[in-house]
Amino acid sequence: MTLVQLRHLISLAATGSFSASAQVMHLTQPALSRSIRALEDELGLPLFDRVGRRNELTPFGKQALERARQLVLDAEDLHGSGRLVGHAEGGELRVGMGSGPGAMLMTPLLMRMAERHPKVRTVVARGHTDMLLQALRARTLDALVVDALSLKPAPDLKLDTVREMRGVFMCRPGHPLARKRGDVVFADVQNYPIASTPLSDQVAAALVEAHGPQAHPSACVTLQCEEVPSLVEVARSSDTVLLAIRAAAPDLQELDVRPALARVARFAVVTLARRTEAPALAILRELADEFLRDQAGPPPLKRRSRARAIIRQ
Repeated sequence: MTLVQLRHLISLAATGSFSASAQVMHLTQPALSRSIRALEDELGLPLFDRVGRRNELTPFGKQALERARQLVLDAEDLHGSGRLVGHAEGGELRVGMGSGPGAMLMTPLLMRMAERHPKVRTVVARGHTDMLLQALRARTLDALVVDALSLKPAPDLKLDTVREMRGVFMCRPGHPLARKRGDVVFADVQNYPIASTPLSDQVAAALVEAHGPQAHPSACVTLQCEEVPSLVEVARSSDTVLLAIRAAAPDLQELDVRPALARVARFAVVTLARRTEAPALAILRELADEFLRDQAGPPPLKRRSRARAIIRQ
């Protein structure tokens, strides 16, 4: 059995025609027929049935096709894995980033690649997790950095470099809520526009658990987009309250809205299991470990007001 034979199997399954596949594979039709027949002889079972003018996979052929696709993809990955990452060698790194990690990691990654690995072609895709996951499985992306809470467990996914980060409500310094005496409750936050990226079902459930049905994102979020920096800028320049990971806007003031959220963002580097990785993924993991961390910012408003009360006493 050879990779050439497996490619012939994949092509014939796609076209259903020996003549069409032979043309695509730049073979004569008899040569393609001999290749498929030799593969069937080695495997011991027929791979195709002749149905009218079309060749259709047998039940065993369908199983063999899936294995063949994986073997060919693994071989192509292995062939490309020897490319070294560095100034003298080329290569490619294709990364998909969710809204949260993209806000903190995209610029550092591009800067690192430009300064230290200028020969490596670096592509960063942004978008919803479902769209990025499709691209990863289609092998048009090498890895994702997304909120693991938005992923359904699957045997073909490998998660590592997992980092947990706090999600909080934030506002600009001088916001009316910053001057409010006493506790800040969710009903107070609802008096202002609330901005957020699309949130996972788990985070939505945590909001409802903490603050009731009115806190479900579909009911309370009035400004939503995938780009955290745009939402941060809106919160800096208006009375909008931002719901995001704390590290996304360290200059904004954290609101101590009680009860606190029970869940946090859980960012992870996601790759396909059993796939030969691009060498440059080591750089991505290093930067994720460095930048996907909670950063210090102004203390929550409620805690700061309590400290002033203690000082007065």
